[in-house]
Amino acid sequence: MKRRRRRLPPQLEEPYAAFVDIVGIAERAKLALTEVVPTTRLPGRPLPDAMIEFEELLREARERMPAWRTPEVEDAWLAAAAGVDASLDQARRLREDAPDLGGFEGLIWAVEELLGPLGAFEGAVERFRVLRTRSG
Repeated sequence: MKRRRRRLPPQLEEPYAAFVDIVGIAERAKLALTEVVPTTRLPGRPLPDAMIEFEELLREARERMPAWRTPEVEDAWLAAAAGVDASLDQARRLREDAPDLGGFEGLIWAVEELLGPLGAFEGAVERFRVLRTRSG
């Protein structure tokens, strides 16, 4: 018996490829930021250095966002774009206000605050999944 693969409609193939590329950029940004958390073997990356890379990568993602904007995924696109903007805004405020994070727990809080809005990309993943159709 031949298994059928679920495929995106042809008009969504390019937007999806762009989406995958942007998710990769966002994942690199998240990784750069999570490197600030110390481990038993490493002291953790300095927060200012990580924030620079985080913001640069998110600005790159934001610049590329229009490549996957299409009516079929508009709501998910808007949510993801808002998530990128919210993370960038949080990063700017953290950088400008430079609060005393008070150690490990404060650092974890800051990382979670910065990464939280990027969870909106999950809605886009789900939307693209729903749009897949069966093909022979």
